[in-house]
Amino acid sequence: MKYAMDALFEAVRDRGPVCVGLDTAPDYIPPREIKHATSKARAVLDFNRAIIDATQDVSACYKVQIAYYEALGLAGLEAYRDTLAYIRQRGSLVIADIKRGDIADTAKCYAKAHYEGDFEADLVTLSPYMGMDSIEPWFSYAKEQGKGAFVLMRTSNKGMKDFEYQELAKGGRLYHEVGRKMQALAKECRGSSGFGAFGVVVGCTEPEEAERIRREHGDLFFLIPGYGAQGGAAEDASRLLIDGNGGVVNASRSILKAWFADFNTQNISEATYADVAAAARREALAMKNDILAACAASRGREGASRG
Repeated sequence: MKYAMDALFEAVRDRGPVCVGLDTAPDYIPPREIKHATSKARAVLDFNRAIIDATQDVSACYKVQIAYYEALGLAGLEAYRDTLAYIRQRGSLVIADIKRGDIADTAKCYAKAHYEGDFEADLVTLSPYMGMDSIEPWFSYAKEQGKGAFVLMRTSNKGMKDFEYQELAKGGRLYHEVGRKMQALAKECRGSSGFGAFGVVVGCTEPEEAERIRREHGDLFFLIPGYGAQGGAAEDASRLLIDGNGGVVNASRSILKAWFADFNTQNISEATYADVAAAARREALAMKNDILAACAASRGREGASRG
């Protein structure tokens, strides 16, 4: 069986490691386009389509954060549904950023909701902190249908140290234990790319730990947040990749709001979706090139040290 993670590996190989985050707030949309839309939710969908069309050939996948759509009510969830469908119809992969973490029949219902039907995605994000029985109902979809997930391991926010950095009695930190559990799971469901069907979320905002994490979890595919607006740089992200693959680097605001830099406060009312698309493509391409250049530089340093 070909897993979603295998398809993601191939997408990174062909188009680079950029993941465009569609955390789309109405404030990101040009005022004239909001004005002409039938609703804010419709404007969000049209904005997303412009971004997707402009970046599809320079991004490996899209991550859609459901909270931005839930905040707009039922119309927002329709925009969420239609965004997921549009991405998949265009032949790209979609990560539903839902961070579910419940157990038993509740987890089964969540899995059915986000792996089937109106909200079907290729991969999702999950929180493991209620235990592995919060992961298992989702994992059955990997075995049976090839679906994938990214489990929160060491995230990119400052507050991650409140819990993820807690020292364990047997040694290591809590996030290390998440990694060990996911390593064991990878052995049960490994694809042709060599990676487990489920990967982990590892932020690039703590670069001093990156090389160790990547070395210890070589068969786990990474979803890498923290790039751009959260302070992570191309060099930081490259440490979590393997020769430019083995992970996708997510950026949301830096791509979605790139068009702001082309307009001042006086002429912002002139901006259109065409301007949004052009700026998003420029930013995504620059991000891709910067990360791949950092990966190449890292390989060069490693070669020089071996020589």
